Amino acid sequence: MPTYVAKRLLSVFPVLFGLSVIVFLVMSMIPGDPATAILGAYATPENVERINRDLGLDKPLVQQYFIWIGNVLQGDFGRSFALNRPVLDEVLERFQATLVLAGVSLILCSVIGLLAGVVSAVRQFGWADRVITFLVLAGISMPSFWLGLILILLFAVKWRLLPASGMYAIYGGGDLKDLLLHLILPAATLAVVAAGVIARLTRAAMLEVLRQDFVRTARAKGLPERQVIYRHAFRAALVSVIPVIGIQAGFVLGGAVYIETVFQWPGIGAMLVNAISTRDILLVQGGVLVVAASYVLFNLAADILQTMLDPRIRS
Repeated sequence: MPTYVAKRLLSVFPVLFGLSVIVFLVMSMIPGDPATAILGAYATPENVERINRDLGLDKPLVQQYFIWIGNVLQGDFGRSFALNRPVLDEVLERFQATLVLAGVSLILCSVIGLLAGVVSAVRQFGWADRVITFLVLAGISMPSFWLGLILILLFAVKWRLLPASGMYAIYGGGDLKDLLLHLILPAATLAVVAAGVIARLTRAAMLEVLRQDFVRTARAKGLPERQVIYRHAFRAALVSVIPVIGIQAGFVLGGAVYIETVFQWPGIGAMLVNAISTRDILLVQGGVLVVAASYVLFNLAADILQTMLDPRIRS
């Protein structure tokens, strides 16, 4: 197992290198002059030349990349011109809020998706299966930003049960209860699509496992049906579902960009939207690189967990 983990960790570095190249190239292809966007009304030729020199934009593209990635490897992501603070400090501060939202959403969608998939498979063609299948299809088909607006309209505006935006109350609050109340709507909105995907694949995996010989043998031994389902069949099906949960972790992180905008959640998604609008290149590059690296690490953790459940994968 340690050898397998070491190999998987080594395979992460080429992926992260490729991500850094893609992030840098995409930002370099955005039309417009970054220095002019940063300076605004103060964009005189002298100031534009100075900003280009400070950002290294007057150098060839390849040289710009190696200067940037060299600084990143030393922990220096540059300085945000719009915020006048180090990029890494801003990204890490915002990423904490995003991790809270994405982490709760991932736990929520995993629990709901796994439970719904198991119930749907065990009650195949029954009323529970039909209801779950309908809800899953509706959830997958529904745009997250639209669902978020509907939830705000119902629970915050009409019924006044939950706050509509922010991470904490503007006046007072700031404790765990206040955080949880603000977290319910965005976390639920972000979890709906991912829960539907996990439920569908869990159902398919469970139906396949329930037809296996070892399940029939367990039932022939007289084991209780609950033990057959959850101890034997579910564990075997989980091996196929875990990689999907890892992929959904990336979806949740990516979806946080527009969900944070809808709910005014002070995370990295809202930060990236503002940084793109102000052409804060170093802030965008740093934020996207951190999110992409987190997605890779989530998938690495899912692969390792899958291998722990099924050692045959190592071979």
